[in-house]
Amino acid sequence: MRKNNKNATNFSSAAIFLIFRLTDFSNLIFNLMDKNKSTGKELLWQSRFSEPFDREALLFSSSVDVDKVLYQEDIKGSIAHVTMLSEEAIIPVEEARLIIEGLEDIEQEISSGALIPDWEDEDIHTVIENRLKEKIGPIAGKMHSGRSRNDQVATDTRLYLKKVIGELGEALDGLKTLLVEKADIYRNTIIFGYTHLQRAQPVSAGHYYLAYFNMFLRDGERLKDLFKRVDISPLGAAAFAGSTLPINAKRSMELLDFSDLFQNSTDAVSDRDIIIEFISACSIIMMHLSRFCEDLILWSSSEFNYIEISDAFSTGSSIMPQKKNADIAELVRGKTGRVYGNLMSILTIMKSLPLSYNRDMQEDKPPLFDSAGSTVSSVRIFTKMLAHTRLNEKRLKTLTGEDLSLATEIAEYLVRKNLPFREAHRITGKIVSHAIEKRTSLPKISLEEYRGFCDLFNEDLYDALTPEASINSKHSHGSTSFASVEQQITIARGKLRK
Repeated sequence: MRKNNKNATNFSSAAIFLIFRLTDFSNLIFNLMDKNKSTGKELLWQSRFSEPFDREALLFSSSVDVDKVLYQEDIKGSIAHVTMLSEEAIIPVEEARLIIEGLEDIEQEISSGALIPDWEDEDIHTVIENRLKEKIGPIAGKMHSGRSRNDQVATDTRLYLKKVIGELGEALDGLKTLLVEKADIYRNTIIFGYTHLQRAQPVSAGHYYLAYFNMFLRDGERLKDLFKRVDISPLGAAAFAGSTLPINAKRSMELLDFSDLFQNSTDAVSDRDIIIEFISACSIIMMHLSRFCEDLILWSSSEFNYIEISDAFSTGSSIMPQKKNADIAELVRGKTGRVYGNLMSILTIMKSLPLSYNRDMQEDKPPLFDSAGSTVSSVRIFTKMLAHTRLNEKRLKTLTGEDLSLATEIAEYLVRKNLPFREAHRITGKIVSHAIEKRTSLPKISLEEYRGFCDLFNEDLYDALTPEASINSKHSHGSTSFASVEQQITIARGKLRK
């Protein structure tokens, strides 16, 4: 690590990130120039070895450029562990005070940019411990009494996941709230429902928005359920077999505000199923976003022209001045592939690993951090974009009134006349072919023509041949009728308050 003596307490997070990246790059160049040299620093685990670790090998194995994200969680976990050690009289109270004050100072140094993690410290845990030694001397080494980097990393990861699950849950709550608002605004607007990307039947636009509401509602429920499995403290498991010191794992759990404690020390440090489950949940969220984005991209095209996306969330072409591209929706759709890739990455990393800990598990952080960042940012920007879209109601009203998507109403009309559905379907198919041949719409076909296909048709057929009548004729549970959509909106609002 390197200390920056300038007063940098007002650095923004973006500035800190830039410094981290520039530092990583300069270190990489320097290291590649001297790759045959050994590192000049003694690593935490190196006392058993007779020669220093190869410099290029250290560069290859260093994870500080990735896991520095966990510095706050790492310090929080160390403070809880040291507090427990002092309470159990494993280390003196005064020494615990010095360690905790030093850790709090280091957190401020990293947050402000005054302390820049150095790749030669191997990982963020070593960065913090080495800096603590600089500040308070050998006493810093007592911080690890009864603790391994294995349960330290597992604890940091769970603390991080608790935080990011909360952030993602809040982002989903914002999207769900917006979807209920959209459903209410457009509850009486009629759009096409699609199957196989073909116009199928007219539906309430409110019904459409509520379909996505329910998808994201389940996504939120998945996160809440996952949180219960994340909210388990692994601190006290040590390397994997426990410790001979009289540590109090339950007290550490309480200090870190975990709800439960590990039951098996080997399992506590050797599995990454919570990361796999989290990225899986992210993948499902991104899949739902991607489907929604696909609708918006298609519907905003000139060929559809069903929806208008605000200029604030669209881009133009560098060569074609007339273009208006739904780039934000396309980027969200594209990031879905990244998250899917992360899921396959972590599954493959964990495949065939023998118990207990293996260094392969260091590679769990890139897919975790990337999935969390991609999913949270995608939900947030998608919500903001969706808030700045509007349906082209005039065009939709014209199209839905003239389309052949009312054909199902004709078939069900005949069913109500006691005709078997398969026969009604066959007759209606012939009527649709006739309409296409004559280039007319179903409401414009004369009764005489209808009766030429089946003598069960009467004047009351035309009462069913409007988009409004089609929608309101749906009486089954959860259907698209305006009355049903009103009920669904009320139910959705109730679920938002839970």
